[in-house]
Amino acid sequence: MDPDAVERARNRLNALAGERVDEPALQAVLERARDGLESLAQTSAELEATLPGRVSEALHSSLKTEVLPVARHVAEIRGLSSQTIRRIERLHAEVEAERRARVEDLALLVELITSGWRSVEHRIDRVERVLDRIEQQLEERRPRNSILRLDEHRGGRPPS
Repeated sequence: MDPDAVERARNRLNALAGERVDEPALQAVLERARDGLESLAQTSAELEATLPGRVSEALHSSLKTEVLPVARHVAEIRGLSSQTIRRIERLHAEVEAERRARVEDLALLVELITSGWRSVEHRIDRVERVLDRIEQQLEERRPRNSILRLDEHRGGRPPS
C-alpha cells in the first residue's frame, strides 16, 4: 500500500475522532451501508444463480463458432483420406493384375521357346537319322576290302 494513502486515512480518522458525532447522520450512513450491503448480497446471489448458465452459454457459443468448423475440417480430411485409401487399393489391384498378366505372358513365352527348341531338336534328330542311313547305304555299296588309289581311280598310272 501507498504510505501517503495510509497517512491521509489516519489524519481523517483523527479529525473525525475529535468532532462530535451527529447521531442522525450516523444512522443515515449506517442505513445506506446496510442498503448497499443488501444490494450487494442480492447482486451476488443473482450472479451466483446466473453465472454458470451464462458461462455455459458463452462456452457453447464459442464451441459452435470455433470447434464446429474444425470438426467439419476433420470430417473432410477423413473423407479425403478414405478416398485416397480407396484409390491406393484400386491402384494396388491394377498393379497386381498387371503383374499377373506379365507373369502369364512370360510363362507363355517360355512355353513357346521350349516348344520351338523341341521342334528344332526333333528336326536335328531326324536329320541325323537320315545322315546315318545315308552313311550306312554308302558303306554297304563300297567294298570293304579294296582300297582305291586316287590315281588308279582317275585312270592314270601310278607315280614311280
